[in-house]
Amino acid sequence: MIRALLFIPLIAFAALATALPTAVQHMEPTVWQQWGSGEVSRLGFRLYRATLWVAGGEPQRAPTALQLDYRRDIRGTTLVESSISEMRRLGASEEQLTRWQRALSDVLPDVKAGDSLVAVFRPGDSISPGVTFFHGNHQIGEISDAEFGRAFFAIWLDPATRAPELRAALLKRPQG
Repeated sequence: MIRALLFIPLIAFAALATALPTAVQHMEPTVWQQWGSGEVSRLGFRLYRATLWVAGGEPQRAPTALQLDYRRDIRGTTLVESSISEMRRLGASEEQLTRWQRALSDVLPDVKAGDSLVAVFRPGDSISPGVTFFHGNHQIGEISDAEFGRAFFAIWLDPATRAPELRAALLKRPQG
């Protein structure tokens, strides 16, 4: 009985941890569906939980949100450097990377354990084809460049990602 009572708060916490912020939910007229989720660890330390959300359709064509729920404090400059390094490894040009590094530096904040960053990419949107960023429930910036959106999401979703297990977990088709 006591075990059951201790387990209930854990279930509630898990449900809250994977909820998409309200501000993001209201970006699209269709319902966001959780597509997949997985943990990222380095050297035995849990860094963040990544969750992929899709608003009607397949991740390659529909509006897609990548939610990163951080388990540790990480400086914004570290997030920018890591993102640029991965986009370089995946084939982005130095000209693009220079532009994107400036843009990301203006957008990505320092994060603390418990913070959530969400990047929303609308690949087929001719009005706003880039990525909109949220910190918690607040929009913190936008990079209006579809190529950036593809390169940024490729960090997690490209077949050549450094985290193939996470990619598989994120792209796991929802049941039903």
